[in-house]
Amino acid sequence: MKDYDEVEQNVEQLENELEEVEEELEQEEEGFLECERWRCFLLLITVGGFFGAYTFSVKGGVFCNAQTANIVLFGMALGNMDWSRAAYLLIPISSYFIGTMVSEYLALKIKKYRKLRWDTILIGIEIITVIILGLLPSSVPDQVFQVTINFICAMQFNTFRQAEKVGMATTFVTNHIRQTGSFFVRWLRKRHEKKYLNRSLRHLCMILCFIAGAIFSTVLCAYFKDRAIWGALIFLVILQGDLLYADLVKEKELLDQVPNGH
Repeated sequence: MKDYDEVEQNVEQLENELEEVEEELEQEEEGFLECERWRCFLLLITVGGFFGAYTFSVKGGVFCNAQTANIVLFGMALGNMDWSRAAYLLIPISSYFIGTMVSEYLALKIKKYRKLRWDTILIGIEIITVIILGLLPSSVPDQVFQVTINFICAMQFNTFRQAEKVGMATTFVTNHIRQTGSFFVRWLRKRHEKKYLNRSLRHLCMILCFIAGAIFSTVLCAYFKDRAIWGALIFLVILQGDLLYADLVKEKELLDQVPNGH
């Protein structure tokens, strides 16, 4: 019986190793577009954390990078019959919803022109938006910032979906926390399966970048208030240069290739 168990374990290990080899060969064959590279997603989620801390710190105390917290606050407002607060919270929630729909529509429209990817254009839109928001006077209502940032965060979340065939949210970390723990436990059970440890570490890095973005934003907000939003340009400009080079040079002949997850 013991010998049988050992044979069974060896067979399972060989199957897993074969699966890893097949995955590696498949990735080498297909390759990944620049907009699917993990390094791009690290920059994106840093921006997501930055935006969340920015709007909470200096623009009304709401989170505009994701909507789970705002939905909870909305439910609490309804429970307390605080109708004005509930209506106020509908602003970021609705903006996020509309941003998702708009990004889905524009992605299909822009694809047929075959000049630049929608992913690249979106980052350009984010850069222009951040510059404009930083130029607005402090007298501009917080809702203008909330609606705008919710809108671009929704488009970013809906556009950038998978990093090298792995689902990766770029504006919040709830799933990354789950995946970090889940893959880490799988690795503890099967130490020879290095892919589980790698997956766990990748999701952990996403969490750390999100936190780093929030820390950076909070520090800038303490000194520069509304103008602190320009700090996000550091990451967005780097990403834009990378994506533009891919579209215009490295991947010029691959503009018809659809990113995984779309």
